[in-house]
Amino acid sequence: MTRKLIILLLLHLYIQLASAQDAESRLIALKLVLPPVTSPVASYVSSVRTGNLLYISGKGPKKIDGTYIVGKVGGSLNIEQGQEAARLSGMIILAELKQQLGSLNRVNRIVKVLGMVNATPDFEDHPKVINGFSDLMIEVFGDKGKHARSAVGVTSLPFGMAVEIEIIVEVID
Repeated sequence: MTRKLIILLLLHLYIQLASAQDAESRLIALKLVLPPVTSPVASYVSSVRTGNLLYISGKGPKKIDGTYIVGKVGGSLNIEQGQEAARLSGMIILAELKQQLGSLNRVNRIVKVLGMVNATPDFEDHPKVINGFSDLMIEVFGDKGKHARSAVGVTSLPFGMAVEIEIIVEVID
């Protein structure tokens, strides 16, 4: 076998094993450590549950030191830096989900995502930036992480943060 074929076979096996795992096991396998959950910064709550739907308020890319990844994608930030901000926002959302549900295994499906990108007026690759979030959800939840999504550009976000993401999740009781 050629080296390329071996790598493809190993990748296929890894994907099969990952898809057989639950979300909590995938989190461990991916060596992802969830950040601490913080309180809202204004007059709202972090989440609202109605029936089997959990609405998570917008979360931004808050670093461990309490500061945000800030800037405009297409200006001071490139697409890759925007994707990293979206991924970090995803980590914060995962932490919120775990706090609200007790286990990520109670997520039946990520239903809808709204990704807002703080971007320059001429920037047009908002979906590529929010892929940083979407790819993380698929890594952690597999097919349950695939979702409907809107990715939009905005002229500003709170604290100058690069992205803000909110989601709707279907929950298993």
